[in-house]
Amino acid sequence: MTDSAPSDDSSRSKSFPIGATILPDGVNFSVYSRSATAIDLLLFDHVDDAAPSRTIRLDPQRNRTFSYWHIFVPGVRAGQLYGFRAHGPYEPLLGMRFDPSKVLLDPYGRGVAVPARFSRRAACQPGDNTAQAMKSVVVNVAEYDWEGDAPLHRPFSETIIYEMHVRGFTRHPNSGVTPQKRGAYAGLIEKIPYLQKLGITAVELLPVFQFDPQDAPGGRVNYWGYCPVSFFAPHVQYSVSGDPVAAVDEFRDMVKALHRAGIEVILDVVYNHTAEDDERGPTYCFRGLENEAYYILESDREHYANYSGTGNTLNANQAVVRRLILDSLHYWVEAMHVDGFRFDLASILSRDENGAPLANPPILWDIETDPVLAGVKLIAEAWDAAGLYQVGSFLGDHWKEWNGRFRDDIRSFVKSDPGMVEQVASRFFASPDLYGAENLGPEQSINFVTCHDGFTLNDLVSYNEKHNWDNGEENRDGANDNRSWNCGVEGPTDDPAVESLRQRQIKNFFAITLLSLGVPMLLMGDEVRRTQRGNNNAYCQDNEISWFDWSLCTRYADLLDYVKKLIKFRRELSIFRDGHGLSLIELLQYARIEWHGVELFKPDKSDSSRSLALTLRGASEAFHVIANFYWEPLNFAVPPPPRRSATGWRRVLDTALPAPNDFCMLVDAPQIAGEQYRVAPRTVVLLATEMRTPPPRKQ
Repeated sequence: MTDSAPSDDSSRSKSFPIGATILPDGVNFSVYSRSATAIDLLLFDHVDDAAPSRTIRLDPQRNRTFSYWHIFVPGVRAGQLYGFRAHGPYEPLLGMRFDPSKVLLDPYGRGVAVPARFSRRAACQPGDNTAQAMKSVVVNVAEYDWEGDAPLHRPFSETIIYEMHVRGFTRHPNSGVTPQKRGAYAGLIEKIPYLQKLGITAVELLPVFQFDPQDAPGGRVNYWGYCPVSFFAPHVQYSVSGDPVAAVDEFRDMVKALHRAGIEVILDVVYNHTAEDDERGPTYCFRGLENEAYYILESDREHYANYSGTGNTLNANQAVVRRLILDSLHYWVEAMHVDGFRFDLASILSRDENGAPLANPPILWDIETDPVLAGVKLIAEAWDAAGLYQVGSFLGDHWKEWNGRFRDDIRSFVKSDPGMVEQVASRFFASPDLYGAENLGPEQSINFVTCHDGFTLNDLVSYNEKHNWDNGEENRDGANDNRSWNCGVEGPTDDPAVESLRQRQIKNFFAITLLSLGVPMLLMGDEVRRTQRGNNNAYCQDNEISWFDWSLCTRYADLLDYVKKLIKFRRELSIFRDGHGLSLIELLQYARIEWHGVELFKPDKSDSSRSLALTLRGASEAFHVIANFYWEPLNFAVPPPPRRSATGWRRVLDTALPAPNDFCMLVDAPQIAGEQYRVAPRTVVLLATEMRTPPPRKQ
């Protein structure tokens, strides 16, 4: 049954705010569609209903203002399920794909309900899909007690990021989490003490916007979540209750608990594409409301530009989409209290409606200069899937960058590739070759060796080739350029020599990442050698391939202890604290760096070199770092301790030594005598000394 829009309430119907707005005696709905000839608002009693309990046809004269269709419905309350049908031409050659047989989500919906019979296929094929369609949910976001919580605003100079997956962190049966909370926001709360003991200061959560779990090949499950259907609703499958309204509060409970533990929350956000895929994909929302506004289309208007590698590309610099992105970011900051965002394939946001990169992309400058986002961490993955690579050249001062050059160069150096010394010297000091010319700070560089996309750290030293056969794409998917080395055996081994070398290489990666200037980012489980069995693209593996195996904390307790100590040591170093507010060039001048090879002041930057050493001095400490990635031991000359040295050189770190001697806090570190230090093959050494406070200057 279809009702016409109630005439006596038309005066209360407003185009703004967009979405479903709760008022004292009802709800105002507003949705954008410039080309639709008619819009129906559908109200449902249950998510699995095959038909709406009420259909309200919006009157284009009374319920449309310019391109916004809106209606006030009295009596509607929080928890109401709803959706839209959009009528209009289905003319793909003109860029229009209206299909009134499909239930459409509200682009601004704060909650999404998923029926038991949800079907991606039904949204792709002709015909009514009501019973199998996701529905939007009216949510009262104002009804929550934050108990004084607020974003933490920790400086980047004090930040250590831990990239993690909400579900994968606690889903394993051995997680020790309350069974019904495994894989949920609430389960993560139970593991906060682990994060505190590890010493990280921020979690970077893989996508938590509601996504399509069926967006995967051959009946597999999309695990990573890089296929959003909503930019406002938290993923309901990560809630204990499975209720979309409760999911909002469960997410906020998690944020509040992390903040109480001193840990910031950064969201990995996907504003470059949606789960609607290409012209063969499902109709969930955007394509059914205004296809040519939301997406970049090819010149034939029938096909979708695919700069994301997933079938479509959002038209991010179109006015309506720009507003949607900004409104979404505001919502997650203001209503959900998140501390920052990592933008997936951020370079896509610089493309115009024809796909060409813009010198001054409006959406990126909108975000850069937005007052609501002024105190928020903004991190760009500064490339896209079509070859646009902007590491070192992403616009603005607010944006920081995932430093893909750090990842690649450090991987090559640690596996003993030739000719890497000069590049590694730059990466160690926050990449001044990339960021030094713009007077940017060292925090511009987000330093990482591994992330969700690619090998884990264990697999980086255990496999020469990717092993993605479980993904169902005949091992074609995933990167081929991994810069990995299996240390002599492909995959697991009982050979103690190989295992010892792998453990040392992992410690080397941690040492370089955590002792480098810039902002370190670690991947979930690397600290206990989590493995994906050689799979470097586990996006569709919602199983033990991807989950955190908590038994590894016991098996690799020595490595876990090493990482904890190394993080603690970094957090106490003055060189990182003193960098706050200084440009990278100013900080490098302040640190007074001296470069060496096996001989003092003679760095070997030749193609055959695989080692380097350096000395730097901070206000409270001085350091001498040696990295030998030659396959033979080398004797390195050690400079005399600085004149203000209080203790002489102490050996803080030597990755070739067995635990617990591989790392000692400075106060417990053994003193080093002599003018040379013999460094084992493929080893990082750190010597350090405390500095006496200089006497006050005479007036």
